[in-house]
Amino acid sequence: MTHEAWVDWTLDAGADMPAGRYSRVHRIRFDGGAEVAGAPSPSIVPPPWSDPAAVDPEEAFVASVSACHMLWFLDLARCGGLTVAAYRDHAVGEMAKNEAGELWVARIALRPEIGWPEGAAPAPGEVAALHDRAHAKCFIANSVKTEITIAPA
Repeated sequence: MTHEAWVDWTLDAGADMPAGRYSRVHRIRFDGGAEVAGAPSPSIVPPPWSDPAAVDPEEAFVASVSACHMLWFLDLARCGGLTVAAYRDHAVGEMAKNEAGELWVARIALRPEIGWPEGAAPAPGEVAALHDRAHAKCFIANSVKTEITIAPA
């Protein structure tokens, strides 16, 4: 099983790469056909050399962790005979310096809010167990050393 993405960037006419005056904005295309604008975080590379409206690698990483957790949560709920009416997460990734002084995504906090059909909400302990199992199964979480916490709303 493979997953593919294409990242395309071209130096703008009139840019001055040696002086650092060039756009880092690029296109990211996924194997299913979706395409998004990519750029470094404006906190790392200020505009006009980045684009705050584009997806930066760090936020894409945070979104990947959140989406993977959600997909496993939904499937495990289904397998347990539960129906989820809505799922919303405001995931936050926190940058920190490692032992070598380099920035990395040190922590990701998932804050899922789960909506259940009227009268069908499981016990809080059952929901917590679903989150634990979803985290253990998440391909992305199993692929990284970043600390990932889940604090359901």
